[in-house]
Amino acid sequence: MSTDGEFTIELNGVTKMFGAARAVDRLTLSVRQGEKLALIGPNGAGKSTTIKMLAGLMSVSTGSIRVLGRDPRDNPEHKPVIGYVPENHLMYRWMRVDEVIAFCRALYPAWDDGLCGRLVERFELAPQKRVRHLSKGMLAKLSLTLALAHQPRVLLLDEPTSGLDPLIREEFLEGILDAVCTHERTLVLSSHTLSDVQRVADTIGIIAGGRLLTCRPAEELISQTKRVRAVLSDGATPGAPPPGTVWQTIDRREWLLTVSDCSHDTLARLRALNPVAQVDVFDLTLEDIFKDYVRGARSAS
Repeated sequence: MSTDGEFTIELNGVTKMFGAARAVDRLTLSVRQGEKLALIGPNGAGKSTTIKMLAGLMSVSTGSIRVLGRDPRDNPEHKPVIGYVPENHLMYRWMRVDEVIAFCRALYPAWDDGLCGRLVERFELAPQKRVRHLSKGMLAKLSLTLALAHQPRVLLLDEPTSGLDPLIREEFLEGILDAVCTHERTLVLSSHTLSDVQRVADTIGIIAGGRLLTCRPAEELISQTKRVRAVLSDGATPGAPPPGTVWQTIDRREWLLTVSDCSHDTLARLRALNPVAQVDVFDLTLEDIFKDYVRGARSAS
């Protein structure tokens, strides 16, 4: 989570209700200019709802959102600064590709025909082809072209590579990386594909049950979150887990913990406060970390 610098995106205590269901629960988050944030979480975690609120497509129930200092819902003239790629790539299916492009061009004063043409060529989009005849991969490429051609400062991507084959996904990710790195755009991405997240994002937020469980630089999250295996002394029961424990389980004498900031001090505290005969520490993959945060949140609820 950003702690300094210029914030492009700010969410403060954002809650979104659908009837009695709480889709997003008091979400507070800040994203700097040029930062690439990935939101990961199980289905129904609130990722897509959050991105739709950032895009101005949904209102908040309580709390506030600012994109470049403004509420995206209340300022229609502010919409051109946001590029949005939804999971379902909604378009008029009877239109040709060139007609969709012309339709969108008329909506954005800053539309860049040269950039659009280069993206069409790069993604091998056939201008005369009807949208209804495009594959899911080509629809994704067209959506990204439309989102980038009006030169937004913020790019919002909701499960953009869902269902794409590996080759198309690779081309799509290359397009995203070029767009955000070349122009220092701010990116917020939701995805279930953790390999995509690790390739694109420099910051990762884990969401479950509408709550943000953690948000940290990707490298820090993976390097500092560890699995600790403590073997308890005969007949002993564990006492207090160390600070930063996000998940734990006990099977007879074996006590497994996932700790968010595992250090020598953490291990010393574990030994001092618990009757342990042996302690081992293991690295975790992003998938392991994600699963353990979600398990911990579910067991605490």
